[in-house]
Amino acid sequence: MENHHEITYKGLTHIIEEEKSFGGALGRPSGARFKAYERIKRYRDSLGDKRDLFITEEHIRRIDRAQEEILRYPLYQSATDTLNRQLKAGIGDHQLADLILNLREDGRLCVIDEQENQSEPKLICTMGLA
Repeated sequence: MENHHEITYKGLTHIIEEEKSFGGALGRPSGARFKAYERIKRYRDSLGDKRDLFITEEHIRRIDRAQEEILRYPLYQSATDTLNRQLKAGIGDHQLADLILNLREDGRLCVIDEQENQSEPKLICTMGLA
């Protein structure tokens, strides 16, 4: 077809937008993953541009990475249990952020499948586009 490349481009654009909107579902609002994401997001927003001895650029980057991982990947069951226990006990945002960062550093926060770690879809064949 004359417009094959245009159709392929439109199809890929649609797939990329769908992946952005679908990926990272946090689950039920009562779940540990949803609550942890919302609380670490609130904590990150509360920091704003504030920097001091304990809140460095590296600390902010670590929080941002943990927040992104919680959004994109499922939690380990042990992390879910730990977070649920601490959330039920009324842990503060700062302490929760520290707990999340410690779990992440120990590799005990999210189940990250390396094969799934591809950020863009792959185009395999466009023969059937019309």
